[in-house]
Amino acid sequence: TMLSAARLLTRRLPSATAVASQQTRAMGSAESFHINTPDNTPETYFDFTEENYVRVNKILSKYPVNYKQSGIIPLLDLAQRQHGGGLPVAAMDKVAAIVEAAPSRVYEVASFYTMFNRTKVGKYFIQLCGTTPCMICGSEDIKKTIEKNLGIKNGQTTKDGMFTLLEVECLGACANAPMVQLNDDYYECLTPKTTVELLDACKAGNPPAMGKWGS
Repeated sequence: TMLSAARLLTRRLPSATAVASQQTRAMGSAESFHINTPDNTPETYFDFTEENYVRVNKILSKYPVNYKQSGIIPLLDLAQRQHGGGLPVAAMDKVAAIVEAAPSRVYEVASFYTMFNRTKVGKYFIQLCGTTPCMICGSEDIKKTIEKNLGIKNGQTTKDGMFTLLEVECLGACANAPMVQLNDDYYECLTPKTTVELLDACKAGNPPAMGKWGS
């Protein structure tokens, strides 16, 4: 009968409590997302500075009160900049608390966008484009120049913590290949000679201003 079929369907469907429990488990936790290091654990202290809390409030003011989660990306960026280029899991947890979201929602964002560095990087984070236009125009020579000058390989950081080198996919400056992104700035139309000049300027604490270098 129809009543018997309804009872059978009810028995087969999970309860609301069971569904909620499954969703909670599926969302994961810091332990399933992050590998602890001595200076980067969920218990490591992180909080925004008083100056940056002004920026936090300014960011949140752009969104309706019930849409605080829209501020996750700019808040993560602010946290990463405050922390010197890396984004510790404790900073993600702080952002989650501020926007009143489950930490796993913030982890999802941080792990999706390559602009967020979930491991520590050097003061000068060099992202070298190795996609076809740059490769054809000499990006391999630029990589070899950087590796020789700094004594590191792709994916490594110098012992003094000053430089990290990472080969990445297209950065959208194909017309001015080969190029690198150094922190926020593009340095384009590079040659081995100008690459060494760029590295030497950074070592001296005076990276060249934008202009002939790019954008």
